[in-house]
Amino acid sequence: MCDAISVVNGQAAYSMQVGGVAVIAGGNFNVIASVNGVIQKAGTSFTINSSTITFSENLVTGDVINFILILGSVLDLGVPSDGTVTTGKIADNAVTSAKLASGLALGKIGQVLSATRSVEKTIASTSYTDCDLSISITPSATSSKIFVIVSASVTGNTINSANNYILFNNIVRDSTQLIEYTTSRMDSLANGTIGAAVSLTHLDSPSSTSAVTYKVQQKLSNADNASSKFCFGGKNSTITVMEVLA
Repeated sequence: MCDAISVVNGQAAYSMQVGGVAVIAGGNFNVIASVNGVIQKAGTSFTINSSTITFSENLVTGDVINFILILGSVLDLGVPSDGTVTTGKIADNAVTSAKLASGLALGKIGQVLSATRSVEKTIASTSYTDCDLSISITPSATSSKIFVIVSASVTGNTINSANNYILFNNIVRDSTQLIEYTTSRMDSLANGTIGAAVSLTHLDSPSSTSAVTYKVQQKLSNADNASSKFCFGGKNSTITVMEVLA
């Protein structure tokens, strides 16, 4: 609390003292002042400059400065030093891409997961068969896209008319077919078998923050091929999923 101040007729500026010593306030909003029993509005009814309070209008004889209370720097929290804000100080889900300085532009990768299969799976049907190559991912936002990459191989034990043996490849999200590739035309290999490389990609929009599973399926092009043994996978076939942030 400042010392009592006597009003001077026609004067607006007054020195603030405590025990006869001038005190410096931090700013307009660090002071509460009452004139004639009315709390004044900081920054409008008065301003603060160092140890001087200046009212917006000159006070006159009969006006009373009831009190001036200096609060200190209660509103000045300052700026945290570099490296002092830890993960534990940030509430879960408090920071979104829109809140970041530049946002998270489309194309930024949020997470990457991969699964590998080294055991072959026999394909002997004209209906799609799961190749036992799958992986689950939980998108962080419904706006995220999932980029799926499959790298595998197919081999067979028949070399006659090798180019007639064609396998269809399918990428599935849960139970939803995403895209069908008519690839995997079988070519003769040096060891008397036939084979093909499988390379599949797809950019999916699951619109979900729940776990989704991506998997690979294959089927034969025609029933005549079923008498041959076609094997998917082996040699560390992989499926990789990447979350592309929006």
